[in-house]
Amino acid sequence: MKLVKINYEDEIFSDYEYIEYPKDKVLKVGMDIIVNSGGTLKHASVLKIEEGNNDSLNSNFVRIVNKRDKDQHRRNKKDSEEALIFAQDKASELDLSMYFISSYYTFDRKQLFISYVADNRVDFRELAKILAQRYKTRIELRQIGVRDRAKKTGGLGPCGLFLCCSTFLTEFASVSINMAKNQFLALNPTKINGLCGRLLCCLNYEDEVYTELKKGLPSIGNLVETKEGLGKVTEVDVFKRTYKAEFKDKGVFEFSVNE
Repeated sequence: MKLVKINYEDEIFSDYEYIEYPKDKVLKVGMDIIVNSGGTLKHASVLKIEEGNNDSLNSNFVRIVNKRDKDQHRRNKKDSEEALIFAQDKASELDLSMYFISSYYTFDRKQLFISYVADNRVDFRELAKILAQRYKTRIELRQIGVRDRAKKTGGLGPCGLFLCCSTFLTEFASVSINMAKNQFLALNPTKINGLCGRLLCCLNYEDEVYTELKKGLPSIGNLVETKEGLGKVTEVDVFKRTYKAEFKDKGVFEFSVNE
């Protein structure tokens, strides 16, 4: 089976998915298409074409985007931006602690998705009623995490590069404080937290390497028996495969795990 990997413009609301390659059309990477997803028409882009098997396809190809579709898509984007501003204004009037991030119309305008961040759960039933009356469609208000917010808004990380989440990450892996400790990083929130306020996603990139390199090396603070006697480990260099130990009345000496 020939499959087409697609994604939707607003990735907060839709993940990547596959559709079966249409037998009577020629699709190319980067092409915009219309798909039917659960009875709703959506605007999507072709990411990849590959061979494979998938028995759980949720969407079907409808057509390649034409001029009328492009005009409709532009109107949807413009109207969804207006809806985002309106939702924020009404939320403020209702004294709701919500900060709106993005909005997204399905191509056929059967649904209007609006994402927001909030510190706590919010009773937005009155707001949803106001939005439904104004836009005459199904409204879905979805609370997202601070990482999703960073992914949507973007920015520069402490490395000086654009945020990983807004450029190439497709999902958020679990990151723990133990990863920072494993890499001998100072546990300073300003150094190990990203713009989202959570631990840097990149702590996960090298954690496995550090774990492997530390095998056979003593931990800082441990007592080790060496040719100089019993000493306390004060420093470890995982790349040189060496460690330093302090000895009473002798000072500090460096040793290699290969000795």
